Order: sequence, then C-alpha cells, then structure tokens
Amino acid sequence: MSLLRAAASVSGMTLLSRITGFARDTLIAILFGAGALTDAFFVAFRIPNLLRRLFAEGAFSQAFVPILGEYRAQRGDEATRELAGRVLGVLAVSLFVVTVIGVIAAPAIVYATASGFASEPAKFELTVALTRICFPYILFVSLVSFCAGLLNTYGSFKAPAFTPVLLNVSFIAGALWLGPRLERPVMALAWAVAAGGVAQLLFQIPFLRRLHMLPRPRWEPGDPGVQRILRLMGPAALGVSVAQVSLLINTQIASHLGDGPVSWIYYADRLMEFPSAMLGVALGTVILPSLVRHHSAADHDSYSRLLDWGLRMTLLMAAPAALALALLAVPLISTLFLHGTAFKGSDVLMTRNALIAYAVGLAGIVLVKVLAPGFYARQNIRTPVRIAIASLIVTQLCNIAFVPWFRHAGLALSISLGATFNAGWLWWFAHRTGAWRPEPGWLVFLLRLGAALVVMGGLLAWTMGEETWWLERDALHRALRLTLLVVLGAGSYFAALAALGMRVRDFSRHA
Repeated sequence: MSLLRAAASVSGMTLLSRITGFARDTLIAILFGAGALTDAFFVAFRIPNLLRRLFAEGAFSQAFVPILGEYRAQRGDEATRELAGRVLGVLAVSLFVVTVIGVIAAPAIVYATASGFASEPAKFELTVALTRICFPYILFVSLVSFCAGLLNTYGSFKAPAFTPVLLNVSFIAGALWLGPRLERPVMALAWAVAAGGVAQLLFQIPFLRRLHMLPRPRWEPGDPGVQRILRLMGPAALGVSVAQVSLLINTQIASHLGDGPVSWIYYADRLMEFPSAMLGVALGTVILPSLVRHHSAADHDSYSRLLDWGLRMTLLMAAPAALALALLAVPLISTLFLHGTAFKGSDVLMTRNALIAYAVGLAGIVLVKVLAPGFYARQNIRTPVRIAIASLIVTQLCNIAFVPWFRHAGLALSISLGATFNAGWLWWFAHRTGAWRPEPGWLVFLLRLGAALVVMGGLLAWTMGEETWWLERDALHRALRLTLLVVLGAGSYFAALAALGMRVRDFSRHA
C-alpha cells in the first residue's frame, strides 16, 4: 500500500468534509452572525465536541488502535473481531452513562465552561437548552470513532474520512429547512448535531460488514485485551484531557470578553482546522497502523524511516499552509463569511487577528498529530502525557502574558505557542530515545523549503492588495480574486520546489 496515495485519499475525503464545513459555517454566519446566539451554540457544541476528542479521537483511539493492530498481526482476524466486540460492549455502556449525566447536569456544565454567560440569564438558559440536545452526540460519534479505528486497522481509510461530511450536510439541512419552522431557529443547529451523529454511525456499518468485521457487543470488562486498553486509556485520557482543559479555560476566558469573542475564535479555529485536518489527521491516521506493525515485528529501521517520512511531509505541507493563512486572513474570512448584515466587517478584522495567531502554531499543531502516534504505536503514552501537561502550563502562562494585550487573539496565540512547545519536545524525545533517527538530507530539505516559502510569501504579499478592498467588494469579486491567489500561491510554491530539485517520487513511501 502506498502511504502517499493513502494519505492523499484521506486528504481528499477531508477536503470534501472541509468544503461542506465551510458551506455550513458560511450559512451560520449569514443567518446568525457572530453574537449572543452563535456564542451560545458554539459553547453548547464545544462541550460534547471536547468529550468526543477525549473519549473517541483521543484516549480511546490511542489505546484501541495499537492493541487492535497487535491482535491482528499476532492472533488473526477472529481474535481481533472478538476483542472489538468486547470493547464495543464496555464502550457503549460507559458512553450511555456519560450522556445521561451530561444531559442532567447541563446547567452546571455550562456554568463551569462559560460562567460569563450567567450574567445574562436568557443567554445562559439558551446555552443549557442547546447543550442538552447536543450532548447525545458524544455517544454516537464515539461509536463512529470505534468503527473508524477498526476500519483503519484493515487499511480502509476513505469511509471514516468521509463521515464528517454527513454532519455538515445535517447542519445545512437543519439551518435551511428546520430553522425557519422553529420558534427559536438556532435550536435547529443543535438538532442537526444529534442527527448528524446518528447518520455518521449508520454510514460506517456496511463497510464493517463488507470486511466481515462487524462486531457483536459483549459485556466482558474483565477480558485481558479490554483491560490492557483500559490501562492505556488512563494516561491517554490524562494527556488528551490536558489539551481539552486548555480549550475549556480559553472558552471560559472568552466568555468574559463580551459578545463576539467566542464566535471569532470559532471561525478562526475552523479555518485553522482545514490544513490541520488535511495534513495532520490524514498523516497520523495513515501511519499509525503501519507504525504498530513495524513495532510488533521489531523492525526498528522501518519504523524510524516511516516516522522520518511523516515529519518531512508535515513540514513540506504545513509550513506553506501556515504562511498562506497569515497572509490571506482577510481575503479568506471575508470571502467565506462576509455576506448579508449579520457578519460585519468588524467581525472580519477580529477573526483575522485570531487566525493570524493560530497560524503561528499551525506547524506545531500538525507535527503533534504525526509525532504522537510514534509513541502510541509503541504503547508509550506516558511520555506524551508528561509533555502535554507541561504544554498546558506553558499555554496558561502565555494567556496571562498575552490576553490583557491582545484579548481573544491572545488566547489563540497561547494555543499556538503551547502546541509548538509540545511538538518540539516530542521531536526531541523521539530522537533521544532512538525511535527516530534522521535520514540523510535534512539540511538540504530545510533550505529548499525555506527558499520556496520566501518565493510564495513574497508573491502573495505583492498581489493580495489592500484589506479594505476585500471588505468593500461583492462576494463574486472576492471569490474570483481569492481563487487566483490560492492558485498563484500553490503554483509558485511547488514550482520553486521543483526548480530546486524536489520531486514527488522523493516522497513516495510504501507501508
């Protein structure tokens, strides 16, 4: 299996997801703008979304996929399916309990994450109502991630990467069809979250059946395989929760900055997540099963070469994405969200500040998604946990330093610097322990990369024009010019790399 082709396939599905996601966010911006209503919904959606990252994409996947890959390599498909059934039984019961608690305790949860809303009773009550509808999403999407881990272990990457599209379609349908039929239209967004979770789960079932890997849930929490996963989940949950705690603290701080900051950060975060998911999630998803296989076979050279490939691919794609986000912040935000009267020119500029701050740490954010699987594959979760805790401390110290000066943009900058610290320390540990041994040619690679970035950045800065142009022109003119800038930037970057001697075949890699 070509890892470059597999990563491109996942990126393609992720691209479709992000395109529909931008359509969703553009629609929300047009209909609801950036104010009290969107602040309430984004807080309500963020809470189950953070738990999704903790239970599903975080601690569970980090513990589940390595053990599952080991079972497949050493015990065969039948034992792997049986383990999956036992894990499914324990996971489903646990998530159901968490969901019930979340629905009941919604007022306390909202107060703990956005206490600034308490000074406005109507806004607080709306957030609680939205949270209660959104919360069951954690149950469905965690089961979606369970299915995705099983599919990825067997080399099926496209279906799991496509599932977020269904959530976006649900959002769009809810906003356009259900919203006008409700007394409070914003409630349609919460119902769209719940419906999207169900649709994502149902979509993956046929793919598991095709692989003959559709497990039957069994309640056997004492099974040795389940116990191993639970033991790994402990430190993994701590490590992932550190990052989520950081985000919750930021939401808490933003809730005290008035109407708008929560939404500005959300829109900037959505733009930042586009390259983050396209690159980091795709590469991390593709290389983890192969890293697990190399580790299980004690093939340390292949393991190191694969990690080296992942690091180079990350820098090759994340560095130009970060530079483009910073330079094209106003063109991107105005083209996507500046429609009608709800989302204003001032919202564009406030969102721009947060996006530039996020761009500072984009490479670090993506590198963490590639470096961390190197530790998970070896079932070493304690090291990333320790580093994550240190990163949380760094992030909050940055908040103390930057928020008084830069307001909501200071929160985004702190996240960026914390992620960069996290990535740098993971990189150093991987090298120090010998898990990653640099392949020849790193200096030449970095020099070529730097030269290509200078070419692309200079060209974009020269052709972008004044920010006021983007705020005053109509949507069609903005879209056409932005398309030209994207083509020009990407073309100049890859042309410069080619002129400096880089070729696609240099990055071809098989699992």
